[in-house]
Amino acid sequence: MLQFTESSLKKLLLALAIYLASLFAANTLGLKIMPFLFGTGLSVAVFSFPVVFLMTDVIGEVYGKRVAKLFVLAGFIATALFILYSFISIAMPWSPRGLWVSEGYNQVFGISVRMAIASLVAFAIAQYQDVISFFFFKKLLGKSGFWLRSTLSNVWSQFLDTVIFMVIAFTGVYSTSTLIGIMFSWWLYKVAMGFLYTPLSYVAIRLLKDKNETKDPASV
Repeated sequence: MLQFTESSLKKLLLALAIYLASLFAANTLGLKIMPFLFGTGLSVAVFSFPVVFLMTDVIGEVYGKRVAKLFVLAGFIATALFILYSFISIAMPWSPRGLWVSEGYNQVFGISVRMAIASLVAFAIAQYQDVISFFFFKKLLGKSGFWLRSTLSNVWSQFLDTVIFMVIAFTGVYSTSTLIGIMFSWWLYKVAMGFLYTPLSYVAIRLLKDKNETKDPASV
């Protein structure tokens, strides 16, 4: 069983806060589409969602697979509760005093059941695959080269996340060719942002490892 010093536990909880904040930012703020290259649009979630996958790699590198999986479980439970609270809130009647914001509120938080299922399934499968593939590449390539192991695991897990979510949420809404185009471009954008954020991962690892006195090795 992992045993943490008070300092290490504080750092781990701070990392969990960043992880969950990035996850909720992607799921809520990501509704906004900004203009991008060649007249295309891109969700602002591209700035926060890669942090979610990189964080599990960082945690896995420092604290091991078990703790990384606990982060994924925390994210899944938090997302499921948020969706449940959203459904309950939308179902409640409006007071006349709040009707001025009702249309925008319902539009932003009124996630369909199909979208909610797509989000949860994609998150659970992709995040667990990210942890599994990260440690697969660690065993294959050795402990050095974190950036390569993280990039390879993220390329695979981000692909799964994108395909699973898009297929469940938008099959029948868009044509097959359009859906494939959206999936491919969105996947590439997320991978590219994750690669750009890699230097920050090294900073995070350095901060978490500083005076870290866990008695169980991170290779667990």
